[in-house]
This record gives sequence, structure tokens and C-alpha cells, in this order.
Amino acid sequence: MAHDSVETLPYLAFARRIIRKAGERVGDADEFELAELVSLRVDIEEAIAVAVRGQKATGRSWTKIGDALGISRQAVQQRYGEKVSA
Repeated sequence: MAHDSVETLPYLAFARRIIRKAGERVGDADEFELAELVSLRVDIEEAIAVAVRGQKATGRSWTKIGDALGISRQAVQQRYGEKVSA
């Protein structure tokens, strides 16, 4: 999969800053916007599943992926295994 010229770690740092700032903005906003912020959890979980699929497609082991996620090989297979093969 080809990536543009933005390196991954700075890109993730940018995403982290945006999410943190969104929390600050929502703190001064209406409650429906709080619900919108919370809904980002679904998007983040899907992004992780996409990343796990990519990691598996490049030959990474379940153990290495689990280590990166801070969970066991068995836990990562149970959580993402079906999503990877889908």
C-alpha cells in the first residue's frame, strides 16, 4: 500500500493533537457535540482493525501485533482475527 510523503509517526502525533483539541472544544460546546466526540471511538476501533489487517498482510505475526497492542497473541486473534479474514 503506497503512502504519501507524510511519515507515520508525525501523522499520528497530528491526529493525537487534533483529538485532544476536539476534547477541549467540546468542553465548551453543547452536549450533542459530546456525543459526537464519543462516537469517534468507533472510528478509532475501525482504524485499528484496518491497521491490524495491514500488519497481517505484510506478514507480521499475531504475537508481534499483540505486543504492539499490549495484549496477548490469543487476545488479538480473538478480537481482530475475524476482521482480518473478512
